[in-house]
Amino acid sequence: MMNREPLPGASNAMAMGIISIITPFVCCGPFGIIFSIIGLVSAGKAEKLYYDNPELYSGFENVKTAKILSYIGLGISLVCLLALILFFGTIAAVITTGSFDQY
Repeated sequence: MMNREPLPGASNAMAMGIISIITPFVCCGPFGIIFSIIGLVSAGKAEKLYYDNPELYSGFENVKTAKILSYIGLGISLVCLLALILFFGTIAAVITTGSFDQY
């Protein structure tokens, strides 16, 4: 039995997936979208590499997990982006309609 090497790009995809979940809570929400996309692209490349030669690589489970984490991070980031747009849209609406002048 030959030694199987770790799947290239799987650890990068996993790291980007984790960062994409943490970023919206620690920093500005939309930055998580960038890390999610990077994680999904890395996972896609690793998945293609694995499907081309599955007997050479190990750690395909990490790619599946990384894709799930990246999708979750993308969802959280999009919700944060929508909340940010609504927040600033409300502020802009209040200021432009003159409702703010009453107080």
